[in-house]
Amino acid sequence: MRIIIGLIVGVMLGIGGPIPDARADFVEPARGSETRKALMDALRPHAEWVLGRPVEFVVHELRLADGQGLPFAVAFASVQAQRPGGGAIDIRTTPGFLRGEIMAEVMDASRLQALYRKVGDTWVAVHWMIGATDVWYADPEFCADYFAVLPEFCAG
Repeated sequence: MRIIIGLIVGVMLGIGGPIPDARADFVEPARGSETRKALMDALRPHAEWVLGRPVEFVVHELRLADGQGLPFAVAFASVQAQRPGGGAIDIRTTPGFLRGEIMAEVMDASRLQALYRKVGDTWVAVHWMIGATDVWYADPEFCADYFAVLPEFCAG
């Protein structure tokens, strides 16, 4: 019992050396920056096609890496789409639902995740998902290009 308590206290106090920071390879673009705006604008047409216009995003997570070892920069976003001013999106009234592309009963509302690639001066949402109930971007196929923004999903 004392060993377990000692280990817990040691971890809490940081004894045993520093724990590597998995966030060290990426940054979050600042609010109001051109980069942040470009990333949201790259995702907006996908969101509006499925959820209807207009949408704005509440950013939960936004990560950018300058392409360390790759010929391009990459980014990851996890956002919640809403109507301007904070209005909720009723999934059952969206174009995507009306076309039969999405099912409100099995999705996580209007939450989106995206993996981006910078092509020239333009950010492109290469892989994206609306309402996913799993961590689809943890698939090993994404690790070669997106490790820098998904280290906790690609490690090991």
